[in-house]
Amino acid sequence: MRTCFFFAAFFFFAAQAGLSQTITVNKENRTVAVTVTDDAQMVADEAVVSVGFTAYGSDSQQTYVDATRTSNAIMDSLHAAGIKQDAIESADQSLTEIDTDDKVRYAKGIRFRFAQSWHVSVPAAAAADTLQAAVKAGANNSGNIEWKLGNDKALEAAAEEKALAHAQGIAERYAAGLKSKLGAMIYASNEVPVRGIFGRGALNTENASLSATKVNLKPLAIAPEKITKSATVYAVFAIE
Repeated sequence: MRTCFFFAAFFFFAAQAGLSQTITVNKENRTVAVTVTDDAQMVADEAVVSVGFTAYGSDSQQTYVDATRTSNAIMDSLHAAGIKQDAIESADQSLTEIDTDDKVRYAKGIRFRFAQSWHVSVPAAAAADTLQAAVKAGANNSGNIEWKLGNDKALEAAAEEKALAHAQGIAERYAAGLKSKLGAMIYASNEVPVRGIFGRGALNTENASLSATKVNLKPLAIAPEKITKSATVYAVFAIE
């Protein structure tokens, strides 16, 4: 089925490039044309976990020193969880002065804010453990997860095959209604829409701290989401 589809798709693009052979859909050449869009789903097998923290202080140097301790503690915890360095990417880091509009912190003598975050790529099954390891080490601004597939092509192929089979089924019903028999597929094209990012909102862990290491908690119950791809097939079949 897939060989037939891609051959027909090749014929379509070759015809568009200027070959003289074209397909005309009308009652004289006894054809039936069908357009179908179908979805296919697979459970994500990869995850990109966002981890980070925010720290506050009365002066820039002490705020930076405290943030450095937390930063290295988070990194050490991720490494201890078996995550390799090349799976961790820095997203941002900044040391900024507190705005006077932040009256609560300003009244407490807090003048500076440090924030840092990373994107950690792990197998989907390790997302919860990764998040827990980071939070226990002080990652109090973490939780967003981008779910991905290691092989998008397999899902695209599944959507295309499903759409093509659906189109053929509809064409067979059309042919039967005309008291005829469906012949071979003589033309097809496909269009696959762009997939959006499937992520969750960030988990508010602002109140988490290093003291969490003293609590023996299980990781969050996190389930990988299903990735969906769509395929649109326009197919023309002969009627015998």
